[in-house]
Amino acid sequence: MKHTIKLKALFSALLATLALSSCGTDTETSKGLLEADGSKDPYLVQYLVPGSDFLSIHGITFDKDDNIYAGSVLGQSIHKIDTLTGESTVFVGPPQGMADDLEFGPDGTLVWTSILTGQVHARRPNGEIYLVADKLPGINSVAFSPSGRLFVTQVLWGDALWELDLAGHKPPRKVIENMGHLNGFDFDKDGYLYGPLLYKGKVVKIDVDSGDMTTLASGFKIPVAVNLDSHDNLYVADTALGRMLRVDIKSGEKTLVATVEPGIDNLALNSRDELYITNMNDNALLKIHTRTGAARTVVRSDISVPGGLDLIEADGKETLLLGNLFTYSAIDGASGAVTDIKRGLRDHFELPMSVNIRGERVVVTSWFTSGVEILDRNSHQSLAVHHGFQQPVDALELVDGTLLVAEHGTGSILEVSADGDREVLVDGLPGIAALRQGSDEDSVYATDVLKGQLLEIDDNGDIDIIAEGLERPEGFDVAADGSIVLAEVGKLRIVRIDPNSGEISEIARNLAIGLAPAQGTPPGYIQTGVVVSRAGNIYVSSDLNTAIYKITPQ
Repeated sequence: MKHTIKLKALFSALLATLALSSCGTDTETSKGLLEADGSKDPYLVQYLVPGSDFLSIHGITFDKDDNIYAGSVLGQSIHKIDTLTGESTVFVGPPQGMADDLEFGPDGTLVWTSILTGQVHARRPNGEIYLVADKLPGINSVAFSPSGRLFVTQVLWGDALWELDLAGHKPPRKVIENMGHLNGFDFDKDGYLYGPLLYKGKVVKIDVDSGDMTTLASGFKIPVAVNLDSHDNLYVADTALGRMLRVDIKSGEKTLVATVEPGIDNLALNSRDELYITNMNDNALLKIHTRTGAARTVVRSDISVPGGLDLIEADGKETLLLGNLFTYSAIDGASGAVTDIKRGLRDHFELPMSVNIRGERVVVTSWFTSGVEILDRNSHQSLAVHHGFQQPVDALELVDGTLLVAEHGTGSILEVSADGDREVLVDGLPGIAALRQGSDEDSVYATDVLKGQLLEIDDNGDIDIIAEGLERPEGFDVAADGSIVLAEVGKLRIVRIDPNSGEISEIARNLAIGLAPAQGTPPGYIQTGVVVSRAGNIYVSSDLNTAIYKITPQ
């Protein structure tokens, strides 16, 4: 009864406060609550697209207690995930935690592969982490045989199956090579290996002692991973079609289990034969009902690896184009709604990590694929593709059609003609991170993340230092007034730079930006993208929170 009286009194007081707005008095206390002036910062910082703990999810595995662990390559971390709530904790953090695939051994030791560094790591039950193997480019999948022997495969940058000695006493043994890129594999009770060949659309059976390989089943578009349940039913993920299938290991007969969005990366079964899969495009972990095909989302986010971005403004609407690595995405600048234009492992495109728009053409760049692609802004059709660069981090087109490519591998900016001829415009820039059009049509602005500089480079390759002393400057954009809005990730902030005086003023601080690069990757790593609309709205990609910020002047 006392609680009821107190609540009634509080409610009556609130109504009275709101009602005072119509009383005609001018004092602060007589204003209605909704008419209070409050206070303002110069800029309002909000999430346009909320984030995730993961920078794309890849391999998954269960421990003996049916706890699930997920690996992230670009996030360089392994997470333990509560499959009921979706909450996660970091089990192994950057940089050692880069995991494309992972599995627990018989004694509880966790082993994982780091595809970008070519390394295999292990974590003993006491928490000690050590290096198992090195110098294996494209190291990808890992599994233990029933007898506890450890096997790994190379794909993309290699094509081989290896046996490793977890104790490090014996050198790696190559079991078989040039199979067609054997990906996520598993063993049956008799010790035979089953796995998918990415480039051949088959699932094969391998004798790991002799290296003999036979085809079990075919008719897949891009099979990426398999797992066996406790009854030796083989589950196969066909990523390009978003299909999960069950294959009889005796007859090779296939049965559809579920259909989801394309982009499946891995799968795992717990001790109850419950099936979980990951989707790298959607940054998702799903539980699949193997009888009905129903999928329950454990975790998911609208974006997975947000990098460079640019902006289309038309009819009062602001639309972002985002280099999201495994997807090429459009984002509504008002609602934050994300639309996938292209999806990895479904569509043919260079996996984009930076975006620059000129007129009706969009230039996307990917150091992951060493490619630069030009797309039609409206139809999104590919107009040209250039390969063979050494870790290109950004690119843009000049008015005359010349393509400028910032190449980290050589520390240079290249001029690329329509015919594909390449010349060095300027070199000696190993820290180059991002490009935008300069103060005139023949110049370009660039950031150097290692030297802490914002540069302007003319068509002769002459360099003018606009600002220096910055801590890890990455993505930026030129505002309508000519000032430069830049992500200074070393200080977790966005700043404005006067290109004439070099004066720096802070816009926003304490942002989740600036993930440290992995070994052997460009120093700008996942570009912190920045773009500014004519109205002054600033959009920023977050590689630490897998999110998009919107910063609005007040």
